[in-house]
Amino acid sequence: MIQPDVRSILDGTPIAHIATVLPDGAPHSVPVWVGTHGDHVVILTGPHTRKARNLRRDPRVAISLTPADNPFQPVLIRGRVVEWIEGDAAWEIVDRIATKYVGGPYSRDERRDIALIEPDRQRVG
Repeated sequence: MIQPDVRSILDGTPIAHIATVLPDGAPHSVPVWVGTHGDHVVILTGPHTRKARNLRRDPRVAISLTPADNPFQPVLIRGRVVEWIEGDAAWEIVDRIATKYVGGPYSRDERRDIALIEPDRQRVG
């Protein structure tokens, strides 16, 4: 379950970075758009990106983010990807997230999948 204070930040337009684990055990961190879907944190990604390949091999993830209106308020989330959503169902979530960040639907030039993340730890700091 996502804590209410964390959810309110995720439902905004936070600047988020996701850390995954490379095959050699090293960390890999990239910026992402982030949101919620039910009781899960969600990110969108291309199916063949490094982060997607990392998460399909090892679903553990750490996300750090800051609210758009307060870059000095850290939010930390750790968890694991518990499900992938693809196709039309993914595009509904992708477009909802894109709309909050850029005001409209995401380009259909490339496939996008949704990773559902179940948070184990979460903290607004």
